[in-house]
Amino acid sequence: MEVWLQMDGQESIPMPEGVDRIFADSAHPDHLRLEGDRLLKGDDLIGAYVHIKDGATQQAGIAHIGTVDWILIDCDTWSMIPLENLVAHRSGSHTKIAAIITTPMQAQGAGFALEEGVDALVIPSQPAMLEAALSVKAQRLEKTPRTEEVEGSSIKRLTLVPFVLESVEEAGLGDRFCLDFLSQFHELEGLLVGSSAQALFLIHSETIPSTFVPTRPFRVNAGAPHSYVMMADGSTKYISELKAGDGLLAVDVKGNTRPVVLGRLKIEQRPMLKISGKETSLSLQNANSSHVFMQQAETVRLLSEEPNAVSVTELAPQNSVLGWVGHAARHVGLPVKGEIEER
Repeated sequence: MEVWLQMDGQESIPMPEGVDRIFADSAHPDHLRLEGDRLLKGDDLIGAYVHIKDGATQQAGIAHIGTVDWILIDCDTWSMIPLENLVAHRSGSHTKIAAIITTPMQAQGAGFALEEGVDALVIPSQPAMLEAALSVKAQRLEKTPRTEEVEGSSIKRLTLVPFVLESVEEAGLGDRFCLDFLSQFHELEGLLVGSSAQALFLIHSETIPSTFVPTRPFRVNAGAPHSYVMMADGSTKYISELKAGDGLLAVDVKGNTRPVVLGRLKIEQRPMLKISGKETSLSLQNANSSHVFMQQAETVRLLSEEPNAVSVTELAPQNSVLGWVGHAARHVGLPVKGEIEER
């Protein structure tokens, strides 16, 4: 992380120890400056300036990610949420984020937003601000970087893993969401859904004939509104946030994927089951438990390794079903480098 010190237009300014760049009004070749919404080093364009005052200007900042080397953020009313949202969207991009701050407390917040933090703190030339910014910089240098991989914007194949079930319990009434798509699913294909964004169960589509109801090959009975579902770009959304036209990720039993477009949500109150299990790529002693809430109905199925689609009403402890385990925390559905625990 860098520290940029704001100064008032002096041609020659001594660089305090620990400060990486001078931010001034002059065209000095080594100093940073603003020209409208352009961030310059001397006369060279290095980034964009964004004054965030509402949702639209936040989106303008996000739109610059991937197109410039730096985004300089100045919040009208200082808030952590826009910084966290930009840090989340920045993941995997070459674009770096600099944040203008005005109090020592903001240095800690911006420096560790989503545990990852911005790439530069831009501070006024005040002893208290310099001390706070340099303290955060030192803490960031001590922090061990995480090396896990996160999903990108194009997903061809996912590695599925078995979950050994620990319990299948009645969970009372809940809002069940059926997701109906513009295209039909194949047998042994469905969606990844779960109560934790880092552990999703593979829910089978309604492609299997039943004695009592016809098939609905365009449908996945995806469960409860709080659940996460994987989108076509590898992000996640709460099922309750979905809307017609959204692109989700269809996944088959071998991990092959394709995008599918949501046409409708069908929401009704139904008896629910809580299905809990541990993924077995780790030892069961070290693996974390995960769960998913599904409608208690014979036509709702999870996928097993055999491969086979198994009705949730037939599942029992020690059965094995397929799912996906991520290795990144998520913020507004996007993979980030922080740590989040969901139970």
